Amino acid sequence: MLSGITDIDPIKYGLIFERFLNPERVSMPDFDVDFCYERRGEVIDYVSRKYGPDHVSQIITFGTMSARMVIRDVARALDVPYGEADKLAKMIPNELHITIQKAMEENRELRELYEADENIKKLLDISMALEGLPRQASTHACGIVITKEPVDTYVPLYVRDGQISTQYIMTTLEELGLLKMDFLGLRTLTVIEDCKKLVKKNRGIEVQFDEEMNDPKVYKLWQEGKSIGIFQFESQGMTNFMKELKPDCLEDIIAGVSLYRPGPMDQIPRYIKNKQDPAHSTYTHPSLEPILNVTYGCMVYQEQVMQIVRDLAGYSLGRADIVRRAMGKKKLDVMAKEREYFIHGKVDENGNIEIPGCVRNGIDEASANKIFDEMAEFAKYAFNKSHAACYAVIAYRTAYLKTYYPQEFMAAMLNSFLGNLDKVPLYIDECKKMGISILKPDINKSDTKFTVDNGKIRFGLRKY
Repeated sequence: MLSGITDIDPIKYGLIFERFLNPERVSMPDFDVDFCYERRGEVIDYVSRKYGPDHVSQIITFGTMSARMVIRDVARALDVPYGEADKLAKMIPNELHITIQKAMEENRELRELYEADENIKKLLDISMALEGLPRQASTHACGIVITKEPVDTYVPLYVRDGQISTQYIMTTLEELGLLKMDFLGLRTLTVIEDCKKLVKKNRGIEVQFDEEMNDPKVYKLWQEGKSIGIFQFESQGMTNFMKELKPDCLEDIIAGVSLYRPGPMDQIPRYIKNKQDPAHSTYTHPSLEPILNVTYGCMVYQEQVMQIVRDLAGYSLGRADIVRRAMGKKKLDVMAKEREYFIHGKVDENGNIEIPGCVRNGIDEASANKIFDEMAEFAKYAFNKSHAACYAVIAYRTAYLKTYYPQEFMAAMLNSFLGNLDKVPLYIDECKKMGISILKPDINKSDTKFTVDNGKIRFGLRKY
């Protein structure tokens, strides 16, 4: 925060640096950095100039033959008429990770065709043999590798349309110990910047965000379900969650980002109930209260697991992160050892205490065992609070702009989805609900994009 890299106070929100990088970590951290999507290319160019173009490369990725695709490809090679191949391909359910074998188990008609027709059997047998193999190479959407020596001293390179990529995929590069970063283009950051420019142009005001992020008027949008345009909170399910929760601080927004996903969603009713009446919050042991009171007794974040093993059992934060990783990846052998250390501690060969353990710190063995079980169950889907906090700040800022500069904000939202026939009508409808008039394009007044004209939003002249 002092260096200006982030606006979030890590002490206030309990963000632990060792979750990201520590001397005991065995692998490189995963860098995901969001930029304005219109300027992402500038960042890549900057990194290339700073470290040298031969030290920076994009990363290859391989498209594989999916069930439907491989049937069509094999059919072309076997001169099977398109109509027949298309009919077979459409018998494969449109599901993620579906295979031909699984489709035949689920689709009786497909299985009967396979058993009755030798030509179809041949086509599907070849397709199943090729299914999942790489089909074509392309460039990873956001991955960049940066190396100390020229990249070609570590890995072979691949050139396509003048663009250089590694021939090794992302996971292989990580196994080699190379530094991989994801430079992501985030539409919302572009919306925020465009909105600030519109406010400056129309009102002569430099937008200054509320640093404490505790404005009741901003939280009222969530409480009333007016979430359209708010980053990460536009879905109907998330809108309903926030209306029921009635958030009034950033911690609630951070928790909302973390809880509304498969697995943690089971804790949503408990979180809402405990927020509405904190007296319902229960703790397996009193020592958990200082760690879990911010989430009303619910384990929500990976950082909370690290705090528990540090504060209750005396782990270093570096080793606490190793335990957190083992639980998340369900490494049973590691977890069995760590359970013993967590409860009873660890003594080195010279008799020095490496880890005190819960029992030495005054926590009974039964409670320690129960806490470890709770952590192990929770860690399977725990979320990184640092990530959630960043997204919560962006969400708050979009809500702030919608509250205080609604016309400019909605114009910026519309501009970010120009040509999108699903989104533009959605945001125009939201403008009408907010009492913002939408003006027709005017050859004398319109710009290329949506603009704000005397408190109303005017269509641009750009071809959509």
